[in-house]
Amino acid sequence: MQFINIGFGNLVNKNQILAMITPDSAPARRLIQKARDEDTLIDATQGRKTRCILICLNGNLVLSALHPDTIASRETEHPRTEGGEGAEHEN
Repeated sequence: MQFINIGFGNLVNKNQILAMITPDSAPARRLIQKARDEDTLIDATQGRKTRCILICLNGNLVLSALHPDTIASRETEHPRTEGGEGAEHEN
């Protein structure tokens, strides 16, 4: 299982993310209200403005205060290889 940081120490299983959208449109706001009414909304904004809605495979909606581009760039970062910096190599 791999996790992605969506801000403020909150992590989401990246294999469960179906889509990331901005909350600017009326349909996106209706999605948020519907999820709130059905108790499937997870608010990870820590009281800040919602900038991204993550739609999960299980039907949950996760709100984040980070832009979708920021989250996407964190998702595509590759972990460091074992040994890390300063590892000595034999010749």
